[in-house]
Amino acid sequence: MTNILPQQAGLTVGSVIYRYSVDKVTEDPMLVHVQNENAAGSGYIFRSTDDWSGLPGNTINKAISVGDVPLESWGAGSIEVEGIGTVEDPTVVYTYRYDSCFDPQSDPTCIGYVAPVNYEDTFSYVDPLSDEFIQAELARKAEIEEEEEAERKAREGEKKKEKLEELLGGVNTAILDAQATAQADALFSMNYMPVGYYSSIPGGSYADTLKYQDKQLPSNKKGRRIGLAQQLLHEEMVESQYDSKSAK
Repeated sequence: MTNILPQQAGLTVGSVIYRYSVDKVTEDPMLVHVQNENAAGSGYIFRSTDDWSGLPGNTINKAISVGDVPLESWGAGSIEVEGIGTVEDPTVVYTYRYDSCFDPQSDPTCIGYVAPVNYEDTFSYVDPLSDEFIQAELARKAEIEEEEEAERKAREGEKKKEKLEELLGGVNTAILDAQATAQADALFSMNYMPVGYYSSIPGGSYADTLKYQDKQLPSNKKGRRIGLAQQLLHEEMVESQYDSKSAK
């Protein structure tokens, strides 16, 4: 019925009008059912049966009141034939009406209409951000955020400074190492070994090629004379100190 009746809330069907012709032999039995299924349940919401048994073929026009059945209850419609004969040129018409007060709020004149409440007149809107305590709290949080941001930037600056000093220290060390290497190369090129520079000797062992015989070293007469003179001088100094103390 969705393609026959308007799909409008509040619509009800008041009557069914149908017309059709019958082609049959008079003596043959024949029943014709004009019907609609019950969309809201089982069986039929509407069913009208015409008995043509023992009657000659003819045309019938019929209008049947159903008493304002809601649109939602009307299912698929059909014409069913029992017996011998055919139905020709069938037409089915549904009369309906729309209840404008199906929703009472659709029209102030409807029974049950309730005037809407104007909440703007009942309540006054207050901006919560206008409260002085909230404003003070927002200002305090903003100040804390500014301080944290300043501290964060300071820490980042210190880290950058440390990285820069570390980088410059590495560069200076590299320069000094390069200068020392250049000086060492210059000294070695002159076959000169200054204090603090050492040349590596390949590892391994060296076999003795020369042998020395043990001998008694001759005494050093000059060294003995020097030692004796120093001893005499020391004894003379001691005696002079002793004489000086005795005289006192």
